[in-house]
Order: sequence, then structure tokens, then C-alpha cells
Amino acid sequence: MAEQSGDKTYDATPHRRQQAREKGQVAYSQDLGSAALLVAAALILTGLGPRVADTAARMLRRQLGDVGHLRSTPEGMMHQLVEIGGAVGLALLPIFGLLMLSAVAASAFQTGLLFVPNRLAPDLSRLSLLQGLKRIVSLQGFMRLGFGLFKVAVVSAVSAVVVVLRSEEILNAGALSIGGLAVLTGEVAVQALLWVGVALLVLALADFAFQKWKHEQDLKMTHQEVKEEMKNLQGDPQVIARRRQVQRQLALNRMGQEVPKADVVVTNPTELAVALRYDAEKMAAPIVVAKGAGVVAQRIRRLALESNVPIVERKPLAQLLYKEVSINHPVPDKSYAAVAEVLAYVYQLKGKKPPKPPRAA
Repeated sequence: MAEQSGDKTYDATPHRRQQAREKGQVAYSQDLGSAALLVAAALILTGLGPRVADTAARMLRRQLGDVGHLRSTPEGMMHQLVEIGGAVGLALLPIFGLLMLSAVAASAFQTGLLFVPNRLAPDLSRLSLLQGLKRIVSLQGFMRLGFGLFKVAVVSAVSAVVVVLRSEEILNAGALSIGGLAVLTGEVAVQALLWVGVALLVLALADFAFQKWKHEQDLKMTHQEVKEEMKNLQGDPQVIARRRQVQRQLALNRMGQEVPKADVVVTNPTELAVALRYDAEKMAAPIVVAKGAGVVAQRIRRLALESNVPIVERKPLAQLLYKEVSINHPVPDKSYAAVAEVLAYVYQLKGKKPPKPPRAA
């Protein structure tokens, strides 16, 4: 009933997934990237922040500690600003580099290595006011709004907890020096940043799981879509079935012509059947003219019985020839002795002179 109504009940095929990925349609949560970047920033500041602060303090002491050292000319002041900026920038470079790596890692975690240049092309349809209003005034839009308000509440609660935990130090901050007050402010800010980032990261992981589930639902296919994709990739199923039927009929016709000409049929005893023919004057070794398993093996046996072709049961030999020898190919060297024994037995039954043994290749 679901298939008739066109419901999407089939999981996406690998081809459909690849097409969606090439269009940039992947499970992605913007909140996860932002939260991961926030946590990374807090950890980086915890590790490298004191170094940057120390560098900035030393530079200020050097530039402002000695009034006589100050330069009053515009060129001198510009030189001092460049010197200060270069030193601080060099100290901040590792922080910015690690933040960039963190952003790339957060994106790669969600989508892998994905490059979609066509997404960079301008799309004027995205500037439609009506489409924008539809996105805002929709169930998904209201869900995003509710989730955003919930995140604001979480950020406020976590920040309040950090302030309460450090309340004693904050209340006694009046007795601290300017340097001590700056250190306390930095520690509280970084701690709040870390806790808020962790809370948002947990929410973002939940959002990413939801986005992944929604992406899977959007990729699902109807029965008709699956059929159309199979037709496009492999051809019309009816044509394929007809082609296989013709190939099967040709194989049966060839079998009907070759089995009556065979010298012997080796069986296993009923599961496998291999027809052999050997002409010592023209062939270096016996060749397999037909082989089959199951129903095909039964047909080979029936043709052999109708044509008075001897049937000999040799299980190991039948298994070896069926697995390793293709039709119209000679038997392998390691089976020469066993095949020669079978042929000698067959010629003995017919009262004929045994054939010459197969020649080694």
C-alpha cells in the first residue's frame, strides 16, 4: 500500500547518496561547528593565554615604562605601533592557527572532505523575500527559534553557575592590584567560556544527530524511484531479463550440440556434470565441451543418456574440472592422469582401442 501511494520506504542507494553529496546535500549542524570552536578557543586560551598576556605586558612596559623612550615624531610613533603590533601579532599567531585548524576539523567531522564549487555560484532564488518568509514562518523555523531560546537559557544558567562558584573571589576583588584583577577577570571569563562551550557542544551533538536522521529521511526513495534508478544505471529490467533468457537459450542449444559429441560425462554424481571430448590426432589434451550444476547438470546427464555417451562418477575430478576449467578449454596438467584413466575405462566399455594419453603442455 505504501509503495502504491508513493511513500518513501526504501533506504537511499549508494548512487543517490553520491549524487546528494556532489550537490552539497549532507548532514550538517552549524551549532556543532560553533560550539566546537568555542570549546577549542577556551582550551587554547587556557594554554596559550598567559603567554600572550605576558608578551603584551612586557611590550607595554618596554614602550611606556620610560617616558624618555617615547618618540614624539609621527614617524617614531608609527614605528613604535608597528613594533608593538608585530610582537603581539606573533604571539597571537599560534592561537589563530589552532582556531583555524579546529574549525576545519569540526567541519570535516560532519561532512568529511567535501568540495562543492557550484555552491559558490550566486543563486538569485535565495534572495526571494517570499521564500525567506516561508522558511521563517514554518514548523522548522519555529523549532529553530525554540532551540535558540533554549540555548540562551542554557548559556545564562551556566554563566550564572560559574559566577556563583567564583563569587567569593569576585567579592574580594576590590583588594586586588590591577594586575591581579586582570588575571581574575581573565580566569573567570575563560572558565565561563569553557563551561558554556561544553554545554553548547552537548546540545550541538544532539542537533547533529537530528540533522543526520532528517537527512536520511530526506534521502529515502519510493519504489518507483528505485526502479527508475536501476533502469538508468543498469538498463531496463525487462530488456536485461530478455537478454539473459536469450543467452541461456543459446547456451542450452550449444550444449545440445556438444554433449552428444562428447566421449564421456564426469559427474559428482548428480550435482555436477562435465562433458569431455578428446581427439588424439587433433588435440594435445581433452577439452571440456559442457559443464553445469543443478538443473544444467541434469540436462547434461539426460542428453548423454539419449546419445549413449558414457557417464562416469568421479567426485574429485568433477569438482576440479567444474571449478577450474572453462568451456572449450583443455583440462589442467594435474588432472591428466585421472582423465586418462576415465577415457581408458570408457574405451574399454565400448570395446575400442584406448586413446593415446594426453600430452603435457
